[in-house]
Amino acid sequence: MTTGAAGNPGSHGPFGAIRLRHFGAYPLVEDNSVRATASTLVNADAGWLLGSGLRLQLSVLNLFDARVNDIQYYYTSRLPNEPAQGVDDVHVHPAEPRQVRVSMSWGL
Repeated sequence: MTTGAAGNPGSHGPFGAIRLRHFGAYPLVEDNSVRATASTLVNADAGWLLGSGLRLQLSVLNLFDARVNDIQYYYTSRLPNEPAQGVDDVHVHPAEPRQVRVSMSWGL
């Protein structure tokens, strides 16, 4: 896993950050016969800190709208019409599509 961030953490004025999260391929079982696929996500924030403690922020999650899996598992499961003993397979939780969030907060 690799993560990185850059930004301007000043006490007032504009700020921004870019975060990169990369998971390389990794084993899903002990003998390394089944591996997860690599995934990379980029998130970005920009905003303004006012002297009164007010913070206005725009966040873009999954900036490049990557079609990757957030997490991957390998286990036996059984769906309708599958054998009673189940089927060994990779199960995934896909990353959320690009999202834009606007927030306002106030700190003491």
